[in-house]
Amino acid sequence: MSNEIEIGRGKRARRVYTFDEIGIVPTRRTRDPELVSTSWTIDAFQFDIPVMGAPMDSVMSPATAIQLGQLGGLGVLNLEGLWTRHENPEPLLEEIARIDDEVAAVKRMRELYAAPIKPELIRDRLAEIRDAGVTVAGALSPHRTAEFTDTVVKAGVDLFVIRGNTVSAEHVSVKGREPLNLKQFIYELDVPVIVGGAATYQSALHLMRTGAAGVLVGFGGGASSTTRVTLGIRAPMASAIADVAGARTNYLDESGGRYVHVIADGGLGTSGDLVKAIACGADAVMLGAALARATDAPGRGWHWGQEAHHDDLPRGRRVAVEPLAPLAEIMNGPANIADGSANLLGALRRAMATTGYSDVKEFQRVDIVHAER
Repeated sequence: MSNEIEIGRGKRARRVYTFDEIGIVPTRRTRDPELVSTSWTIDAFQFDIPVMGAPMDSVMSPATAIQLGQLGGLGVLNLEGLWTRHENPEPLLEEIARIDDEVAAVKRMRELYAAPIKPELIRDRLAEIRDAGVTVAGALSPHRTAEFTDTVVKAGVDLFVIRGNTVSAEHVSVKGREPLNLKQFIYELDVPVIVGGAATYQSALHLMRTGAAGVLVGFGGGASSTTRVTLGIRAPMASAIADVAGARTNYLDESGGRYVHVIADGGLGTSGDLVKAIACGADAVMLGAALARATDAPGRGWHWGQEAHHDDLPRGRRVAVEPLAPLAEIMNGPANIADGSANLLGALRRAMATTGYSDVKEFQRVDIVHAER
């Protein structure tokens, strides 16, 4: 049965779903939460929890990346952020948090992010994370990747993330500007690469064919993004994850058994969203606003991404987030409020136990229902 609808005589649209429109269904079996495993593995690296910290200055500093790593997850440092442009970003983060006027905040952020990226700071920040004994991950946007790859690899990064609003394997550039050849780049690199975002079956399949170890799913759907209102582009996450998971399955057959991990990135505001993302087929999730709510997050009650201070077309904003609890409590509880904002992993374990599944891969097979909002 087709899920297309007619929106007018000359146009049809595909029906897609957000997290709010779906729910998971218990089976005949339940189990104790203590018998559930939330671990996952990508390439040679295993993690106790399927959570990555988004490479955003309001979410991940070297200290919070280390802390998330010690909690069993993976913190990804923004290698184009304040930590690689300024020797001491702490006063600058404090300054951004104190600015009340939004126009003034964008203006000041543009000034701060206009400072050049310093290769030695990339080296030092990643070394700080590595010295703490956790897995080291850093992110660059596609147009900065070629410029700083050697620096990142020599600094000892374990996982390299290429992250943009959307990343394609077939980018068309203006004359004289050479686009990043993802397939060649990944082939020549000595470390596994996670790349995205992708929001459709076909775009994800193309990215998987480049040799990426993981694909990020999402397109400007996070709390700080205004892509939907500025560009009119939207990718409801439940359907996007399911589509990319379908691409993963088909690529597994096409490649003769090569498994590419699917990581949901954006629009994951509550523990319920995290649960549904994995139920739709994600192996892990990348969290931004959910972790920016930590009292020890670098954003100090504010959350923003790279798009918030774009030179000519901001597609994001600095948003206020209520500081709730230390990062450890947001991840593992105890939660003191029943809105899905804390004890994210406790909620995932409880959902898996309630529906009878023992690990993340099994839980991807859980039944899902659609309910009209």
